[in-house]
Amino acid sequence: MGIHGEHRRLVMRADDSGRWFDDFRVGQRFETEGYTFTESSIIDFALQYDPQYFHLDRERAAESIYGGLVASGFHTLAVVFRLIVQARVFGSGNIGGKGMDDVRWQRAIRPGDTLRVTCEVLELLPSSHPQRGNMRMSFRASNQRDETALIGVLMPVIQRRPVAE
Repeated sequence: MGIHGEHRRLVMRADDSGRWFDDFRVGQRFETEGYTFTESSIIDFALQYDPQYFHLDRERAAESIYGGLVASGFHTLAVVFRLIVQARVFGSGNIGGKGMDDVRWQRAIRPGDTLRVTCEVLELLPSSHPQRGNMRMSFRASNQRDETALIGVLMPVIQRRPVAE
C-alpha cells in the first residue's frame, strides 16, 4: 500500500471515536497514553527542525544550563499533539484548530522521559457556522514523576453531530 493509503487509514482510525461538538461538556477530562523520548528521536528532530547544540551534541549539552541533552520544546509540543490525536480526544468532528494560547515549557525533557497528557474542556463556544463549534481545551504534559513539562490551551474547531436524513 502506498503512503497515501497508509495515511488515509491512519486518519480514519484516529477520528473514529464517535464524539462530536454536541457530546463535549465543560470540565470533561481526557488522559493519553505515554510516549518515551529516546536520544536518537531527540537528535533526529533537532537535526530537521531545531538544530541547537543542546538538542544535538551530548558533550556540549553537558556544559549547558541543562547539564545534558534535552528535547526541543517544539518536539515536545509535537509529541503532545500526537498523543492527543492518538487518544481521539477531539472526536469524529475534528476539522482543525484556531490556535493555541498560553503555551509554556516548564521542564526540560531528557532521553528516557515519558510524557502523558491530561486535557480538560474549558469552554464550548458557538461558531458563526451552525454546523460546527469552537472549543477551548487546556492540556498538561507531565513526565513519569508527574512533574509538569508543558502546558497550554488548544482551540479546536469541532463539527456538530450530523443530522440524520
